[in-house]
Amino acid sequence: MALTDDEFREEYKPLYIPAHFEIRDTQQNKIVFALAQLGEGSAEDVIKKLETLQPGLTNEQLKAITKTVLADLYDKGLLKGEEHGGQMRYNLSKITEANAGSTDAGEALTGLS
Repeated sequence: MALTDDEFREEYKPLYIPAHFEIRDTQQNKIVFALAQLGEGSAEDVIKKLETLQPGLTNEQLKAITKTVLADLYDKGLLKGEEHGGQMRYNLSKITEANAGSTDAGEALTGLS
């Protein structure tokens, strides 16, 4: 089934990262917030973080939802992930190191003649 332009934009819009944890927020926003707090982690790490943010929140349904949300966001390219020891570790693709390249516009470019 093909998506309309509007459906595509809604489905693949940039990931919203909440500034703070809200008990009444959507499960996806809670999960993304927990991952942002961790920087990087597995679904189990995110579930543990959710438990510290809202004790008593986690149950089997939330565990399944967390794994599904993370995998779905990864499949859409909204999260990065790498498998380590048979477990997927997700991150928000933040740049954490400065670019070592030059930004001098006057510097000669090689290979572009």
